Amino acid sequence: MTPFTLDAPAKLNLSLRVLARRDDGFHEIDSLMVKLPHLADRLHFEPAASFEFACDEASLPSDDSNLVVKAVRAYQAATQLPCNCRISLEKHIPHAAGLGGGSSDAAATLIGLEQIHEGALGPQPLAALAAGLGSDVAFFLTPGAARCSGRGEIVEPTASPPALPVLLLKPAFAIATPEIYARWQTATAIPGVRYSRQEIQGFALVNDLEAPVFQKFRFLAELKQWLLARKEVAAALLCGSGSTVFAVLHPAADAQALAAAARLELDPGLWSWSGSTQGLPAF
Repeated sequence: MTPFTLDAPAKLNLSLRVLARRDDGFHEIDSLMVKLPHLADRLHFEPAASFEFACDEASLPSDDSNLVVKAVRAYQAATQLPCNCRISLEKHIPHAAGLGGGSSDAAATLIGLEQIHEGALGPQPLAALAAGLGSDVAFFLTPGAARCSGRGEIVEPTASPPALPVLLLKPAFAIATPEIYARWQTATAIPGVRYSRQEIQGFALVNDLEAPVFQKFRFLAELKQWLLARKEVAAALLCGSGSTVFAVLHPAADAQALAAAARLELDPGLWSWSGSTQGLPAF
């Protein structure tokens, strides 16, 4: 094989509705998801005598609990083909931030293995394999925006919203998604915090997980309200189960100045990223 590199982009949940708890322990959802093409991990594929994996982020496991390794094992089991390559993961997406980094890495791994093995599985079996790895993995096999339902594994490509200028802000702590879903039914709203839908370019921004997240992590509620009070911000929302809050900016907004103000006024350790969501024509 010839060495190659694939990008694994982050995602934003522009909307996330939690509908019910399922018998399998997961939750039924309805979510509109878009990609952030310029915020992406990178996976480097090189030939090797057998499968090898390395990651430049020391805090992440490199054993069978890593989603890249899980994806390789699942692909080998499904195809009975050897995966004789070294995959080096270059992390840029924060871990446990609601941005789908691990799921995107797993999807890129499957895409890379299909490239190496000349499409041995095919699109539908590959999507089924992705769904078995995690709720968001199948989304990252699609080229653009999608509406995701079921527990997230039912993916319907849809017209992308116009490209939106966004600022992402994240404190140093991470959030475990299962804990947030477990709190969903019993969580109560914090007085004075906006949870209602926000209309942007004809799309509704709303996240049903804000109540359980904000109840435990009050700083994220404070961060969202701080963003909503800024004249540069058209809308603000928690992404997924957190811990990232994103702001949709007005066109003339200075994202870097806004991030600097947030660090000055709220938390000097805030991670930030600014760019735009992917905007594609309708399918």
